[in-house]
Amino acid sequence: MISANNVTLRFGKKALFEDVNIKFTPGNCYGLIGANGAGKSTFLKILTGELEPTNGEIVITPGERLSFLKQDHFQYDEFTVIDTVIMGNKRLYDIMKEKDAIYMKEDFSDEDGIRASELEGEFAELNGWEAESDAATLLNGLGVDTEYHYQTMKELNGNLKVKVLLAQALFGNPDILLLDEPTNHLDLDAIAWLEEFLINFDNTVIVVSHDRYFLNKVCTQIADIDYAKIQLYAGNYDFWYESSQLIVKQMKEANRKKEEKIKELQEFIQRFSANASKSKQATSRKRALEKIELDDIKPSSRKYPYIDFRPEREIGNEVLTVEGISKTIDGVKVLDNISFVVGREDKIAFVGSNGIAKTTLFKILTGEMEPDEGTYKWGITTTQSYFPKDNTKDFDCDDIIVDWLTQYSEIKDATYVRGFLGRMLFAGEDGVKKVKVLSGGEKVRVMLSKLMISGANVLIIDEPTDHLDMESITALNNGLIKFPGVLLFSSRDHQVVQTTANRIMEIVNGQLIDKITTYDEYLENDEMARKRTVYSTDDMDSDN
Repeated sequence: MISANNVTLRFGKKALFEDVNIKFTPGNCYGLIGANGAGKSTFLKILTGELEPTNGEIVITPGERLSFLKQDHFQYDEFTVIDTVIMGNKRLYDIMKEKDAIYMKEDFSDEDGIRASELEGEFAELNGWEAESDAATLLNGLGVDTEYHYQTMKELNGNLKVKVLLAQALFGNPDILLLDEPTNHLDLDAIAWLEEFLINFDNTVIVVSHDRYFLNKVCTQIADIDYAKIQLYAGNYDFWYESSQLIVKQMKEANRKKEEKIKELQEFIQRFSANASKSKQATSRKRALEKIELDDIKPSSRKYPYIDFRPEREIGNEVLTVEGISKTIDGVKVLDNISFVVGREDKIAFVGSNGIAKTTLFKILTGEMEPDEGTYKWGITTTQSYFPKDNTKDFDCDDIIVDWLTQYSEIKDATYVRGFLGRMLFAGEDGVKKVKVLSGGEKVRVMLSKLMISGANVLIIDEPTDHLDMESITALNNGLIKFPGVLLFSSRDHQVVQTTANRIMEIVNGQLIDKITTYDEYLENDEMARKRTVYSTDDMDSDN
């Protein structure tokens, strides 16, 4: 168990947390939620001891091991992938290295033998003989193939490093597991694997995530940070949302009834306070009035942007025809003779683990990249707006936000443009910020403003939820659902894909799988297909 006792954290005069008391118990997965800046990641650092609170203490049951998902992608560059994962249990890793050093000695002494025997006993207690196979199982589950397991970390790309660091946090059955945005940079298959892992994990989990579907799948309780306090709710994210809304609604209704009672008492007192025969009743009502206190209903610190994509013209029947497109990147054929036709009511989610293939296709369709072979043709009634996965070059300039967005608007009026920025929570002086200094989340919100102001009837969106908070993701999800045009998009957010797409495309080994279905139905059928493949293989083996 891990608990916070009267924890307060101040930065100057500002209190990020004030007298927080909360217990996290085994067998539960806690979703730690709150608006950007509420202190989710900071609170995790307090729990790990990385950050000292101003007042109060963190108490961990003696003997329990805490594991924390680290975000330093370069800390383990000189180590192999397998060793990096095993380092998740530091004591086990230290024993392995000390054992190796002793056994490599040429002058092996009696003392060395005694020490080696002690280490072997502790090694066995920590399941050391299964360490490499356990690490490999975690890596394979997250999509890090065996060929990478004995490479050094510096040889891996960023996405694979993220998966290795996650495997490190999960390794060795920690008693307390802290995960800060574990689904970032994971493909949907890896997220699904992690969901199952956490559902079957028996110890304490505290997770920060902006993925609502993920929180609904894995969480048994929600810890909500708002106004420097942490309130615990039983159930998953959707249950928290309904409960918190219901509580506010009930408080407002109670206040409404109290206000009606106050008005009724005030009217009686005003009418009869000077009436001798009613003076006792008036006095009694004054005392009753003094006892009535309205509940203090604080508005949530959460702020939801307003996202509304409105096409300037209706789209015709001919939208997009793709014929035989192929493309090779760094010697790998990521698109191999891809062909499809897009209809005027299509909202197509491109799914699967091959992010390069999806991004490459989007770049070709927007004219940013030429195919090696094949053609594509947009209908004459279409206008496209593109949200790239990597927006670095879009913001590589000295423009302030208003000027940057104005270039994409037909109406060159600062007030008009500021209206779109206001929808995305850029208020007042924010409009004069230079775009190059914006945070990742701010850049995404500016890009979404660009999509809104474009008036396009076809949106091409590549991983839009990265860097967004829960409120912005919810607003984006609602905006995409309501969008009356054509949508081609990829997203790691399961709920966005499930609630938005009516057609699923997956690129596997360069080839296209195209299904008119919802995402959950696609996954269910895909799982059945995998099982059929396994059964078929088993049957062939048994026949032989």
